[in-house]
Amino acid sequence: MSGELSPIDKAKFVAAKKATEYVESGMRVGMGTGSTAAWLVRCLGEMVRDDGLRIKGVPTSTRTAELARNVGIEVISLDEAKWLDVTIDGADEFDGDLNLIKGGGGALLQEKIVATASDRMVVIADAGKEVDALGAFPLPIEVIPFGWQTTQALVEETLVSMDVLGRNSSLRMNGDAPFVTDEGNHILDLHLNRIGNPRQLALVLNQMPGVVENGLFIDICDSVVVGHGDGRVEVRDINAGTVEQDRLEFVETDNLFADLDD
Repeated sequence: MSGELSPIDKAKFVAAKKATEYVESGMRVGMGTGSTAAWLVRCLGEMVRDDGLRIKGVPTSTRTAELARNVGIEVISLDEAKWLDVTIDGADEFDGDLNLIKGGGGALLQEKIVATASDRMVVIADAGKEVDALGAFPLPIEVIPFGWQTTQALVEETLVSMDVLGRNSSLRMNGDAPFVTDEGNHILDLHLNRIGNPRQLALVLNQMPGVVENGLFIDICDSVVVGHGDGRVEVRDINAGTVEQDRLEFVETDNLFADLDD
């Protein structure tokens, strides 16, 4: 590895490392998608290799599945697992009630299915992902390609009656072509600025024809592990109402940090 990790990457790493404490041998573990979740997969892979951890991982995207296999984690499908002990994933935003915006990586549908099929969902994030109100990060919604422009127009029209500050939306692109999810769908990013009533918005969006799922995760997250660049971590449990502080020693190892492309 060349050079030191940035403070943001260090924060993501310590959050992921702390979250491995939720994982025990014999568990079926949902593994999220994105840069922070990739740290978690690497940490678990190191535990499989060095500590004899035995788990079955259910990834939320093809790229997470590929990374998990590369680090030695046994990968199975959700249908094979049927139910999960824990899902650990990142988030684009979280608020004080541990409601989330997810989907920046384009895997929100699989992420929500896996998270809701788990006894516990743990979010790992750097401190910059915490917000007073959701919505500064564009809210992704997955839509079917057929008639997506009509769906977009209906969504924008519906937003007029919602408690949001913005109503514009954009089709997510991958170069010159629309971004395509693992399920073959498109993603519309809603630029809302602030969401006053996330629960209401989530329900309304999912009632619209053409919308497959939205990136609001309401009452799904049980705990959040917040990492800081100096090694501090804070664990908040919404069910127990507890907040715990810890500090992890940051040691860069060739095994864990060999591939930082994610």
